[in-house]
Amino acid sequence: MSSASFASVRRSVAPLELFFDLVFVFAIGQLAEHLLHELSWRGAAETAVMLVAVLSTWALTSFDATFLDVARARTRWLVLAVMGLGLFMNAQIPHAFAGRPWAFAVPLVAILLLVDLAAAVTAPTPVLRRHYRRVTAWAVVSVPLWLIGAAMDHGPRLVWWAVAAAVDMLGVWLAHPLPRDRLSSRDLVFDAEHMVERIRLFIIIQLGETVLTIGTAISGAPVDAATVTAGLGVFVALVCLCASYFQGGEDILARHVAATADKLLPVRRAVSGQYPTLAGLVALAVGAELAISHPTGHGSTTLGLLLFGGPILYVITQAWWYRASTGQAWGVRLLACLALALAGAVTLRLPPLVSVLVLDLVLVALVIALRGVHHRVLTGMASGTRA
Repeated sequence: MSSASFASVRRSVAPLELFFDLVFVFAIGQLAEHLLHELSWRGAAETAVMLVAVLSTWALTSFDATFLDVARARTRWLVLAVMGLGLFMNAQIPHAFAGRPWAFAVPLVAILLLVDLAAAVTAPTPVLRRHYRRVTAWAVVSVPLWLIGAAMDHGPRLVWWAVAAAVDMLGVWLAHPLPRDRLSSRDLVFDAEHMVERIRLFIIIQLGETVLTIGTAISGAPVDAATVTAGLGVFVALVCLCASYFQGGEDILARHVAATADKLLPVRRAVSGQYPTLAGLVALAVGAELAISHPTGHGSTTLGLLLFGGPILYVITQAWWYRASTGQAWGVRLLACLALALAGAVTLRLPPLVSVLVLDLVLVALVIALRGVHHRVLTGMASGTRA
């Protein structure tokens, strides 16, 4: 298929792609479980390393399904293979730093090599095959680090895997450049609208899995006024985080991508933003479980970092994307992050239930403010288009 004909294809998101996303969003519950049982700075670092591994494989495979066309039989088989490997890998998250490092590392390495090599060989255009040869070169660096880390004891394993995760994440963020071989995203034919819809649906699924994780915490807690109030308060916070993007924010992304000459760049930024977004949701899920379990207990620094730090990561990532891509709708998000940080400090020693209610107040105010901001930005975009 030529570049021109390949560019003319506009595909809707396939059911197989949504099925694939479910396998990887399953990792949210696993990551939250690991962090909950390892509530320490080291436990947070371990969770972050595995989160990067999960999202890097999701990002690479999702780009492949878009670049290589999931309607092609060989691409469908590739996605199915990654799903199987990813399901096993994600199931090992609670045990990866304990007794089953190889059970986590081997499917991860298999995904990296399978995705990169398959794309380097089967990509439909020469420029795309060249791009995936560069992606493979980055995998050649990270794969040995994952394997060496699996062979190490628990202590040094974190260092090796952290370096490997950093290589994979930087590759996604920077589009896998090589010395004197940096490919402009303008040179790549890309169905940006398809990937925008993938990101939109992936965020919905992430939020949905977080709801399930919080719901499990509610089901395990006693039914009394404080617990019910804490559970409802956490639910309100999650609804507000959802509304902060889905009450016009996703339309800003779609219109910006449609209007820009370099359609791949804002999509790359949106995919890169999934790392802190998912980290924020995992932190919120763990903080919510702590608050729901002991709503009238004593506050703590750990609870404050999780309960307020999670939403800060989520919202500040949105602020970064809007500032970098459109230059609009980011200021109010930044102010909300400052308000969340202040609220976390003020409620540090107060009961968790109070922290949840204060969190709700800040997030509800953010949603109300964003409703007007998004409307103004979209109106300006429409006027610019007509002009």
